[in-house]
This record gives sequence, structure tokens and C-alpha cells, in this order.
Amino acid sequence: MFEIFLGFIALVYLIDIIALFYFGVHCYVMVKLYLENRKECQSDPETLQMLTGKMKKWPKVTVQLPMYNEMYVAERLIDAVAKIDYPKDLLEIQVLDDSTDETQLIAEKKTKEYQKKGFNIQYIHRTNRDGHKAGALKAAMKKATGNYIAIFDADFIPSIDFLRKTIPYFYESKDIGMVQTRWGHINADYSILTKAQSIGIDGHFSIEQVARAGGNLWLNFNGTAGVWRKSCILDAGNWESDTLTEDFDLSYRAELKGWKFKYLADVVNPAELPATVAAYKSQQFRWCKGSIQTAVKLIPRILKADVSWKIKLEAITHLTNYSVHPLMIINILATLPLLYFQEEFTQLSLPAIFAFAVFLSIGTFGPMTMYMVSQKSLYKDWVRRAIWLPILTMIGTGIAVNNTKAWLEAVMGKKSAFVRTPKLKLETRGDKMEERSAYGQVKLDTLVFWELALVAYILVTISMAISTGKTFVVPYMLLYAGGFLYVATASIWSTMKQYIAIRRAAVTKTDF
Repeated sequence: MFEIFLGFIALVYLIDIIALFYFGVHCYVMVKLYLENRKECQSDPETLQMLTGKMKKWPKVTVQLPMYNEMYVAERLIDAVAKIDYPKDLLEIQVLDDSTDETQLIAEKKTKEYQKKGFNIQYIHRTNRDGHKAGALKAAMKKATGNYIAIFDADFIPSIDFLRKTIPYFYESKDIGMVQTRWGHINADYSILTKAQSIGIDGHFSIEQVARAGGNLWLNFNGTAGVWRKSCILDAGNWESDTLTEDFDLSYRAELKGWKFKYLADVVNPAELPATVAAYKSQQFRWCKGSIQTAVKLIPRILKADVSWKIKLEAITHLTNYSVHPLMIINILATLPLLYFQEEFTQLSLPAIFAFAVFLSIGTFGPMTMYMVSQKSLYKDWVRRAIWLPILTMIGTGIAVNNTKAWLEAVMGKKSAFVRTPKLKLETRGDKMEERSAYGQVKLDTLVFWELALVAYILVTISMAISTGKTFVVPYMLLYAGGFLYVATASIWSTMKQYIAIRRAAVTKTDF
């Protein structure tokens, strides 16, 4: 029985590293497709002019602004949308506010201000959050009069020429159902965390989305900074709230219906990056759980779809990409018993297993390669920016516990609320996050204890690796340990700072 148990561990380890290798190599495939198709996702001026002439007249567009307790950024968003260069009589703005705090007063006041200036803008407030963001978008669809629906989350500042550069592409073909643009960054230089996040987002938008769009594969609407053909939304079944990534879900349901999507990499709309580890973990939890929920929901339909195997494989890989995090946890947990019982593994050829693991570890550099290429493609000072890649890698591994919990909940069908990512209008280093988050409640993320426990477990693994001469696993284990330690300590530190800020605010209020 003991040999069977050890054999099982070895088998799990092998399957795990093969799966990690697959996701790593997938990044190389994305880079290859990007290099082959990078010119396909640029808004060519001549094409844009031709399509604009083909339109004959500009269509009516509804811009939807879903928000929930966004007191710091609500005005910034509404002001930016009002500046969009588009015929005022053809532009409808819907402020979709589910807020329970002072955002209601701020958003409604700003809406009335623009109504007096002649804008067709409505303030739509719901007294419940049924369906969360998806519910708000679906409810507003009944009132939307535009043939095209643009969506911006509260943390964005839409570019002035956004509609002028996107709407014409719907006239390229009648089956174009959505046009997505690239996310930029308002506060990339705010902190180490935001610098690292900006590189990660650049990788997705400048490499992966270009690879999928240019390679005639399915891509997804990213929840904001995009425009939908209204008939496409309705034909795909409208917004549904049974996953936490309603954007991903609707995208693939539309593509299953035969709709095509367009991606414009050179049309950029900047957004505010989460400035605290707690906010980042919350965002990642939602994205991870929602992606896996969508995978569970749609993979059976994708497998039956009348599309090429390449589209199916990429769609499934895309949907399940967050599986790398539970795979990381399995890798960590399995390494120690393999090292400890190495003598018992003689018949199982432990050296061969580890040699195989070293060979497959080349997949580890797949994400790093993709992010490096993204920086080179976007910035002249890409070498300086690339020094933050190790930080991104460390943070990416550090949230493995957080995202493993999300992954397991999705697979087990456990429902959870749509938790918004706090937007605090942190644009410069002088903006104090703890002061702007002082109105919230302090709650320490209990996952930090699991993260710290894994740090201790990894340190034991490192000690065992050194004592047994298997030092090649040490660099990987150090990366894991550094990531978990950073995420855990940063979570504790930010919670302490917020607690102190709230205490000070309470004292000041009492004195006043």
C-alpha cells in the first residue's frame, strides 16, 4: 500500500508538471501568433476613412457606466464620457448606479449637471443588486435606445476619439458583434504592485488579444472599454449573472452563435490599477472563479460546436488558464514527499522524474517571454520596465492560494457575491490609499495564514533539497516562498494601515 501511495504521488507530480508545461508553452504560441499578426489589429487610417464613408451617417450609441460605491471616481468617469467626440444628439449615456453610499448623490448630481448642458444622460439607480453588474446591464438594455452599446467601468478614463475609432469597424462586416480596445494605465508608477500589474495587463492586451484576433481564434470582451452591437448581445442570450465573469460568458456565447469580434491594439483607454494587495487579490479571485465557472458552463457547448479544433483548443485553454495556480500548489505539496522518500522511489526512477521536471520547466519562462515581448512592443524604455518582471512573477505565484480557493469554489459550484474592486482615484504617489479607504471596514484576509504556512512548508522543502543534493528545485521553491511571503505580509501591512487611518478618522470626527 505504501508503494502504491508513493506511486500515486509520483504520478500526480508528473501530470502536474506536464500541465504546467502546457500552459507555459501556450505563452510561446501566443508570442508566435502575435509576431505573425501584429499588423492585423491596428486601426489603419485609410481603412477607418473608408469605413466611415461607408457608414453614410453615424449611428446612435448608448454608453453604459455600471458602478457600485464608486464615490472617488464616479465624477471622473462621467466627465470623461461627456468629452467623447461624437454627435451629441446620437449619444445616450446611462449611469447605472447600484450604490448604497454617497456615490448616489455624487453621480445623480453630476448627471443633472450634464442634463442641463443638453446631454442625453440618465441616472438609473437600483435598490437591489440582483445579478450584480450583469443584472444592471441587462436591466438597462430595456431602456437603451442606441444600436451599439459601449461599456466603461468606473476606474476608466475613456479616450476622446474612442467612438470615432471603433464604431466604423462594425461596418466592415455584418457579423462583427463587438469591438474591444486596449487598456492603458493611469497609475502604473504608483507602487511596485501597480508596476507589476501593468506589465501583466500589457501581456494580455498587446500579445494574447492580438494573437487571438489576428489568428482567427476566439477572443473575449474584457468587461469594459469595448462596444457591442446591441443585436449581438440579444442574439447571444443577453447578460447572464450565473458566473462572476459575465463578459467572458457573453463573449463565448456570442461566438458560439457565429459572431466575430474585432480587436484594436492601438486604441487605448487608461484605467486605474488596484493599489493594494487586498484589492488585487479580490480582483484576481473574481476573475479566476468567473473564468472557471464559465469553463464549466460552456466547455460542453464548445466541444460540440461546429468550429475548428484550433478554435476549440484555444478557447478551452483560455477558459482554464487560471488552473496554473492550483497546479502550483500541487507542485509545492508534492515536492517534499518526493525528496523525503527518495530512497523508496528507486524502482520508480526518481532521478528520471526530476530530470523530466527540469526539462519541462522551460515552460516556466513562457509567461516571462510573453511579458518581455509586450514591453518591447509598447515602450521605448522597455529594458528599464523589464526589471519589474521578477516582481510580477513573484506576485503571480504569491496569489496561488487565493486563486486556488476561487478555482475550487468554481469547480464545486459554490456561489459567492460579486465583490467589486475598490477604486480610490490613486493617480500619483502623493495620494494616500489608507485615507481614501478609511470609510470601509477592516477585515484581515484569513488566507494569509495559509500563505505563511506554505512559506514554512517550502523552507522545509528547501532544506530537504539541499541535504539530499537536489538543489535544482531550490530556485523554484524560493520564488514560491518569496511570492507567498510578499502577498501575506503586504496584506497584513495594508490592513494595519487602514485600521490606523480609521481610528484617526474616528478621533478627528469625535473632536470636531
